[in-house]
Amino acid sequence: MNDHPDIERHPLLPFLPPNAQILMLGSFPPPKERWCMDFFYPNPQNDMWRIMGQIFFGDKTFFEGQRDDVQCTKGGKKVFNREKIVAFCQAKGIAIFDTAQAVIRLQGNAADEHLEIVEQTDIAALLQLIPSCHNLCCTGGKAAQTLAEILHCAIPKVGEYIETDFAGRTIRFWRMPSSSRAYPLSLDNKAAAYRRMFESIGLL
Repeated sequence: MNDHPDIERHPLLPFLPPNAQILMLGSFPPPKERWCMDFFYPNPQNDMWRIMGQIFFGDKTFFEGQRDDVQCTKGGKKVFNREKIVAFCQAKGIAIFDTAQAVIRLQGNAADEHLEIVEQTDIAALLQLIPSCHNLCCTGGKAAQTLAEILHCAIPKVGEYIETDFAGRTIRFWRMPSSSRAYPLSLDNKAAAYRRMFESIGLL
């Protein structure tokens, strides 16, 4: 593919622990100036790692920290502890990537409605690297729409899953509420939905 000057390719490699039982999929990372770490869900204003902290450790601040040498445009000096997050995901068998490999930001931000997907992720290729994974979880509306196109299936209701056959295995396609604060649901209610999913998978 000849890159158009406005095309942005994914800045991270897929995070695929060999023991992964679930692959969590967003749409695409936010612009780099909103990052506080080189990992997924890096914006301090995104609540994914607070949701995880609350579910698994009873503390929404479990993965938070502060560093004087880091300042995000939108997040001040509040950061997430990348090493703690990576160790947690490796131990639990949680893989992470996004449904898009390349996008155009129509308005320069990470809002789903302003992302034009140029290249979808090869989900089948990722699954080959995580043979125990039978759960795909989308963490937003754009991601769910894109994954449904890839899987050639319907989109589940928020907080629920559907089963479909893909890449030689039966897959549970979960659609979870977005961890973005723009999504109109409290952190507690988001955490409750994610908790039900992780309990069903057997990670809790």
